[in-house]
Amino acid sequence: MLSHYSAAYSNRQQLREFGMKMWTLSCATPVAYPANSVRVSMPSVKAPSSSQISFQHNESPFVPEVVKAVDSLYSEFRAVDNLVACNTSRVLKAFQNVRLGSHHFSGSTGYGHDEAGGREALDQAFAEIVGAESAIVRSQFFSGTHAITCALYAFLRPGDELLAVAGAPYDTLEEVIGKRDSNGLGSLRDFGVEYREVPLAEDGGLDWDCLMHALKPHTKCALIQRSCGYSWRQSLSVNEIGRAIKMIKMQNPNCLVMVDNCYGEFVESIEPPSVGADLIAGSLIKNPGGTIAPCGGYIAGKKKWVEAAAARLSAPGLGIDCGSTPGDVMRAYFQGLFLSPQMVGEAIKGTFLIAEVMASKGYQAVQLGSRELLLAFCEAVQRSSPVASYTKPVAGSTPGYASEVIFADGTFIDGSTSELSCDGPLREPFAVYCQGGTHWTQWGLVLGEVLKHI
Repeated sequence: MLSHYSAAYSNRQQLREFGMKMWTLSCATPVAYPANSVRVSMPSVKAPSSSQISFQHNESPFVPEVVKAVDSLYSEFRAVDNLVACNTSRVLKAFQNVRLGSHHFSGSTGYGHDEAGGREALDQAFAEIVGAESAIVRSQFFSGTHAITCALYAFLRPGDELLAVAGAPYDTLEEVIGKRDSNGLGSLRDFGVEYREVPLAEDGGLDWDCLMHALKPHTKCALIQRSCGYSWRQSLSVNEIGRAIKMIKMQNPNCLVMVDNCYGEFVESIEPPSVGADLIAGSLIKNPGGTIAPCGGYIAGKKKWVEAAAARLSAPGLGIDCGSTPGDVMRAYFQGLFLSPQMVGEAIKGTFLIAEVMASKGYQAVQLGSRELLLAFCEAVQRSSPVASYTKPVAGSTPGYASEVIFADGTFIDGSTSELSCDGPLREPFAVYCQGGTHWTQWGLVLGEVLKHI
């Protein structure tokens, strides 16, 4: 779900409003949450056969802090279930409208010209789900950064200006933009595209007063990053994105709006194209891949600009009607997209649980404050992972990142942040960013391990 999902939320109400890269940790004044009046109990369950299995509340695999937090989160979890049902409904409707059948899973080889309609059906279904005119969903996108880059190069030409309206973009876009030296490899700056940022307001949100007058005559594209990334700010809701788009279009109707949608898919019941975004882009090993897509990314929005972005992925003239996808991957894309609302819902529940437990320990919107604590936290998460639990995460240089970064990601798909994982740059304020989780109960178990070490 949430990329990152939601960071810098200081209380449960803020998390309820939006929950993207899910949280950051920081030593701060303890927050006291009122106990929820509705509590969950686990009754004894009698099997239909002669055998009986009883589940006793005192047999919980969770530490007491987690048990208490779960009991207090009944209403929040129920609200997430309603969101999951809403989003599952729109996925089902889209699949039914494209008449999805098993023949769509056959895939293709070579040029990918003969793929039994699966590619077209996937693009159409994805576009409908996110409220866009068109979409391109492909294994050939290396990452979310790659998809976003194709979208930006579709919009921008020499002499144009790119305006980031939510402060600094995610680290991996700095070399794409030319904010950090790309060593002549072809950044936007190398091609004569200017760049500016609208700083965040003091409260960490968008600076609406500044944005109202931010555009210049040659501002061709406004970039809105939905997730907080590694910035100390709140992630943006779709309503906030819609408000920003209105301000941008009032100043210049021809200015195009690109939304980095990573970690935002299915966090709400609508997506940015529904409020005027010209393009959105993201990764399939985050939310919309449902934890089983093995690779790929997407771009969706206005048909003209989706085709322009496709030309950046492939070549002018090739369009979107080529590119092979193995059958097992094509099936995983459809199945992952179907599972996505549920997986995102579980990740949001994990977010609530993390916030509740850490608040009870004297943390709010929590920064860890030291390199040692950040490393210890990530090591605890790795030990609680299903894959490579025996390894120790080590901080180091990673392509696209300006600082040393540490990742804890014992995941079935390499780098899949829809699965339970955490990471953070080794720099002040030493915040750890947690995301994903196929079921909130795994976060419950992880927190028991984490509490031993911080």
